Amino acid sequence: MSQTAKRNRVTDAERYRAVNAARERFLAGDDRVRGVRPEVATSWYRCREQYRVDPGLSQAPAASAQKESSSEHTLEHEIVFAQLGGAAASIASEVESAGGVVTVTDGTARILTVQGDKTTLTRARDSNMAPWSCWSEAATGTNGMGTALEAPGPVLISGPEHWCRGLDEWVCAGVAVRDAVTHDPVAVLDVSAWRSNLPAQAAGWLSKAVGGARAILRQRAHDSGAELAAAFTQTRAQSGQGLAALDASGRVIIADEAASLVLGVPARVQALDPAVRWQPTPDFRRLARHAIEQAQLDHGWVGSTQVVTELSGEPCRISLRPVFLVDQPIGTLAFFGSEHGEPIERERHEPGLAPPSRIVGVSGESMILLRPLEVQFAEADGNDVWLVTEEGRLQAAVRGIDKLEVELSGGEFLRVHRRFLVNLSRVRVVERGPRGDLSLIMDGTTHEAVPVSRRNVPTVRRALGL
Repeated sequence: MSQTAKRNRVTDAERYRAVNAARERFLAGDDRVRGVRPEVATSWYRCREQYRVDPGLSQAPAASAQKESSSEHTLEHEIVFAQLGGAAASIASEVESAGGVVTVTDGTARILTVQGDKTTLTRARDSNMAPWSCWSEAATGTNGMGTALEAPGPVLISGPEHWCRGLDEWVCAGVAVRDAVTHDPVAVLDVSAWRSNLPAQAAGWLSKAVGGARAILRQRAHDSGAELAAAFTQTRAQSGQGLAALDASGRVIIADEAASLVLGVPARVQALDPAVRWQPTPDFRRLARHAIEQAQLDHGWVGSTQVVTELSGEPCRISLRPVFLVDQPIGTLAFFGSEHGEPIERERHEPGLAPPSRIVGVSGESMILLRPLEVQFAEADGNDVWLVTEEGRLQAAVRGIDKLEVELSGGEFLRVHRRFLVNLSRVRVVERGPRGDLSLIMDGTTHEAVPVSRRNVPTVRRALGL
């Protein structure tokens, strides 16, 4: 063995011991984890605080025991699974020659197929890395398949980076395939090895294999957007009400002038690019998902409810009618000023969806767990999110301010601008601008000012009782 190889081997062993020691300290209650990659430390936090996974597990549970396994696969998902299965088969010989295995899971990390080196497959069965076992973080802790569902990109989990000690002999790399509209995970492709590092080309295998599945979902998103725009155009000629077309995630494809005033989005009556979509206010994500779920059960379903408009603060009646493409619901037409169809219950608070007790920040190689009160506001810089605290600016472990907003929903935090998420309990002064705009002065030592976008002014005024 060369001197370089010996040095690398020692370095790997030292890193293994350091990460293992950090995990043990974290299990004992230490909140400041050092020497562990942020994505791993964040996963550990979810496993300890949110999922409460037993770190003593040595194998994954059966999927039938998991709540997630009750989810139904759509025809679109089945097409993606078939494409990924073929892609996995195409790289199986390369993975096998490297002594590894390749797995395909659905969007809940339930394994659908596993293939590769026979010896490693035997080891995999000992860990229940087999079809119909569940490898989500909620079931099996930090691992390549489950953590890929939580992360924005590919993940590599090695040795004691796994939450469960019984999985420390594995090295695994996973990447999720996500819906191009909702960004929900549809499937995961993972390559794993036993007691050995993955070859450098493993990243290329994954990238090549998931490319086709992502292309299918992108084309589906384009087709669904075009179909929703066409349904809008056809219906608008027959309807005298405010009308908008919403995709499956509640974003606006197209809206007429009356609907645009309610939703706070640009008005247009002719479709341009069906891939261009807006996030409306109020938030239609829950209503859109509810409509899709009901339409899958009953193609004739129409629902109705009331939403509060941003401009007036008054409730507005709305009806939702699903739109279909190849017998699958792809979104809804929203009729404003109409209340026909089955009443949709207003969202009720669920204990399991309470905001987290801690927010994870990263400083160098340290993970810092902050109480929500310690964070004045969060600021987006592309996909990076910065937390402004009394300890200075810390990078959030979460990628994307949209995801942080969802995680903190139900608490004191409010999105006041596309780039800013503010802790309302830390607002000290509200400054009015000459054109009715607002700035929020925070109560920290630096008294930083946060701008409020014009569309969010009514919401901020109501939230602060102004």
